[in-house]
Amino acid sequence: MLRLPRQIPHFSSLHRLWVSQHARSRPSACWFFTSVTKCSATASKPWAIANEKARKDVRFQELHKAVQGRELIQDVLEKKKEILLERKNELVQDLRDKRAKVRVKMEEVIERENIMTIPNLLCVLRGVLAPYLGYVIIQQDFTFAIGLLVAAGISDLLDGYIARNWPSQMSNFGSFLDPMADKLLMGSLVISLSYCSLLPIWLTATILFRDVFLIGAGFIIRYKSLPPPRTLTRYFDATHVTAQLAPTFVSKVNTVVQLIAVATSLGAPVWDYVDHPMLHGLWYLTGATTVAAAVSYIMAKDTYKIFRKRPGN
Repeated sequence: MLRLPRQIPHFSSLHRLWVSQHARSRPSACWFFTSVTKCSATASKPWAIANEKARKDVRFQELHKAVQGRELIQDVLEKKKEILLERKNELVQDLRDKRAKVRVKMEEVIERENIMTIPNLLCVLRGVLAPYLGYVIIQQDFTFAIGLLVAAGISDLLDGYIARNWPSQMSNFGSFLDPMADKLLMGSLVISLSYCSLLPIWLTATILFRDVFLIGAGFIIRYKSLPPPRTLTRYFDATHVTAQLAPTFVSKVNTVVQLIAVATSLGAPVWDYVDHPMLHGLWYLTGATTVAAAVSYIMAKDTYKIFRKRPGN
């Protein structure tokens, strides 16, 4: 008769017993986990180094690209700078061209007039006659010299009469040319008369100083009234009239007194009144009016007029 065990083992107990025996025959799970972790760490070191190197390469490439970008920007800025400099030079040249055009227009604005007139021709002839008249006086041909002086006086009266009565024969250039011719004639007369001891040296020096002063003032007025560019060609171009000279009343009186004194001194050896007291008085009067005329030009404000014309006027 079979005997059954008094107590049948429970299934769970059998399962635990089997698991326990199976686990003893295999390596520990903790050992397996530790080994896997160590292997993983050992295997990841080369990969980390490669990854770090790759990151450095990426950074180097980024820095290289940044440097290239900066160089590219500098090249662009340099090119822009060169373009701006070229543009600046073009603008400066344009400004110079415009300034030159404005100067040309200003030159066209300045009054141009016909200087080939009869009064101006008479003034030129009187100026050319002056040195020859001085030569005749030095040669002591006083009679012929008186005839030339009368002819010069007639030409002076004639050119003034024509200019006043015929507007087409009037010119602003004549306002400078006429006194220049008179001063040249007067200078030749007083120098030659002083050489022949017919006129005192102090009076000759006074007259010459006054004439040189007025001639110098005329050149200064011409320079001031001439707009840029002030070149020698434009300065001595008589058709460019930039100012008009207006003699003072004292200067007109002095011119008449000088002519009378010079003519009287020139006729002294012909009519034999050399060193006459009346002649000496005339000399002192001439010297006083000469000084007064020079002072009047300094004090007066309307002795010359500068032309300032604008386009469209």
